Amino acid sequence: MNIEKNNKAIRNFFASSKSIRWFILIGFTIIFTIILYPTLIITKHSYKLGDVAERDIKAPKDFLIEDKEATEENRKKAAEEVLTVYDNDASLSVKLSRNVKQAFVEMADIFEAYIETQGNASSNKEIKPLSLNEKLWQLKESFEETIGITVSDDVYKIFIEKRFSSNIADLISKILTEIINNGVVINKDILLKESDKGIILRNVETKTEKVVYDLKSFYGSDQAKIMVRVIGQPLLKDMNYNLVNLIVDFVQKLIQPNITLNTNETEERKKRAAAEIKPVLYKIKTGEMLLREGEIITKVQLLKLKNLQIQTKKEHILSISIGAAMIMLCLLVLTYILHIKHNNRFARNHNKNLLVLACMLIIILLFARLSTPLSEALTQSLTFAVSPSSIIFGIPIASGAMTICLLIGLKIAIPFALVAAACTAVIFQNRFEIFIYFLLNSAMAAYWLQNCRERKVFIKAGLKIGLLNVVLSTAIAVYISGFLGFKILEVWAFAFMGGIIAGIVTTGIAPLVEIVFGYTTDITLLELANLERPILRRLMIEAPGTYHHSVIVGNMVEAAAVEIGANPLLAKACGYYHDIGKIKKPLYFIENQKNGKNKHHKLAPSMSKHILVAHVKEGVEMAKQNKLGQAITDTIRQHHGTSLITYFYEKAKKQKGEDAVNVDDFRYPGPKPQTKEAGLVMLADVVEAASRTLDNPTPSRIQGLVQNLINKIFSDGQIDNCELTLKDLHKIAKTFNGILSGIHHHRINYPEKSSSINGKVKDESPDRQQAKQLQSFFGNDTEKSSGHLKRLGLS
Repeated sequence: MNIEKNNKAIRNFFASSKSIRWFILIGFTIIFTIILYPTLIITKHSYKLGDVAERDIKAPKDFLIEDKEATEENRKKAAEEVLTVYDNDASLSVKLSRNVKQAFVEMADIFEAYIETQGNASSNKEIKPLSLNEKLWQLKESFEETIGITVSDDVYKIFIEKRFSSNIADLISKILTEIINNGVVINKDILLKESDKGIILRNVETKTEKVVYDLKSFYGSDQAKIMVRVIGQPLLKDMNYNLVNLIVDFVQKLIQPNITLNTNETEERKKRAAAEIKPVLYKIKTGEMLLREGEIITKVQLLKLKNLQIQTKKEHILSISIGAAMIMLCLLVLTYILHIKHNNRFARNHNKNLLVLACMLIIILLFARLSTPLSEALTQSLTFAVSPSSIIFGIPIASGAMTICLLIGLKIAIPFALVAAACTAVIFQNRFEIFIYFLLNSAMAAYWLQNCRERKVFIKAGLKIGLLNVVLSTAIAVYISGFLGFKILEVWAFAFMGGIIAGIVTTGIAPLVEIVFGYTTDITLLELANLERPILRRLMIEAPGTYHHSVIVGNMVEAAAVEIGANPLLAKACGYYHDIGKIKKPLYFIENQKNGKNKHHKLAPSMSKHILVAHVKEGVEMAKQNKLGQAITDTIRQHHGTSLITYFYEKAKKQKGEDAVNVDDFRYPGPKPQTKEAGLVMLADVVEAASRTLDNPTPSRIQGLVQNLINKIFSDGQIDNCELTLKDLHKIAKTFNGILSGIHHHRINYPEKSSSINGKVKDESPDRQQAKQLQSFFGNDTEKSSGHLKRLGLS
């Protein structure tokens, strides 16, 4: 539960935090400045080694040149002077000695314990009962594990005979400690290579260091084994020769190196020492001759030219880039405040939309930036001359505004076109005509794509943009250079091609952005509104009543959306899918029940409420599994809002008493509808279901029912957050009246399908019986509508 809350908090932070907006703004400004970077170079020396100087070049000011060879030599010397680091495990001898004594003590204790249990055993005789011997041999592996080495059977047998004497353990420990404390290395030959300058010996535990010069005093692995016998000779002189050899061999096996080379630390110190060495610099003074006309450029002269270029460029870029960044920040902030901040459609996914705008702007700027080197390469590879200025007219800048219009809408695409055109003009040396050209073609491209519902609209829009580009490019060409003769044909070709490419690029980019950022375009909605989709076919087969209800709701909200200016495609798709969660338990919903059997009769009201509420959560999960998009998923979650499940609330009050039932326990979890489309689905869902309960659905009764139900939803505050006005509600009610009257129009009663009771004809169809059962879910509040909007839905 806490993880879900944390994840939700993180999602909310990224979705609505103002910090993220500042991050996007500053990040885009930095990227824009980086893209603009190549145009800020004003001093350029393209000479190569061996070229002939075309003119004299003097130093315009004092600057420094780095002698890289001298710098590298100094850094190499600094690294060589760093002492090699060896780690000293000072506690190793203590650890090994403790293990030896512990192993011997444990085995000696077994002897003592056994002696105590053998009261008649003589202390002067060797104790060799079979049970003790077997036990000792069983403990051999434990003895080896404690001591840290393998022990041969012969050696272990002697230890048993000596009853694991503590004297033997002390001798082993003493010899071992003296050797390891002296210092043992793995490879003494490598160590001795450092004899000239010494080493740094670092204590592993305390991290203290000391410089050691006497490296010969340390033992190598083989030397340490030899020293065992040398050190042990005075200590073992009174012992049996075989026991002496046993102890010596035993200690030799126990010896481990406690001084090891730390390669990583040594290399790290060398790198730090080299990094601390400052570059070796030479000063070039103002007016100093760097290059004379006619001279062949040498390595030294080329070095001076490159350093002059780098230092001049850095200083100039620092000032110009700051200015460009400030201008861009002002443009973005003002555009955001004037055109974007208060846009209702944009506000629903504010930060995500801002991120998409920033990404599309970056893509457009990359198009503009890459066009320059591409145009140069193209002009060099072609056999006929092509003007680089003509190629500019073919850049598909309009594809950015087209994509934004498709995803977010025309009202956002127009300011986007303004910013994109301004940025592009800056890249092309602040040319005003370029700004006008790309502003107009981007704005019109977005306009022509605002009602795109088919893939071919991209190509049609591309053709229109191409023709517009031809007109604009002609006007610009005449404005700049007058009539160009045959050169104008080249301009027209690239301009028209730019429109076609813009349509093609948008066709490729839009689906990618839609998938990555979770948008749902009208084209996708058309695909989702296809009743042949697997999830809808499954709904038709497993929950036919719900399917029929959903199709009618979809048609109702589509018609109402057209009247109030909402998105009819989105509304219809949301209507089709709003109840897909009922697939999980279809028979618990009255429209799917057969033969009048209601499963809720056997359930407690609270359990029935949980089943009804669960269809919303299950619908959301199914929407995510079937990738229906965020808009439809949100509508499924919101289409009941926080409305009250009246039937089971009243039933619970009858069973438990009014004071024992909390009304909030019988409400849907929400949230309330946040969009017009979600509000339409809520209204249509309730109205369509309730219309089935009318015994005689005349137009006047349908009108009264629609008015009463919409008034109840309005009074309950369920549509407070979805921007539906009273004028919209009037249009919705009128539309619902027309559709439901057409669905429930009267037909001729056929005698063979009816029976007469007391002179009246009674319809015995199962549909009518189900409608009567459903009527109890909604109640009849017609008499309580004194505060309602009485003319709602009237002509």
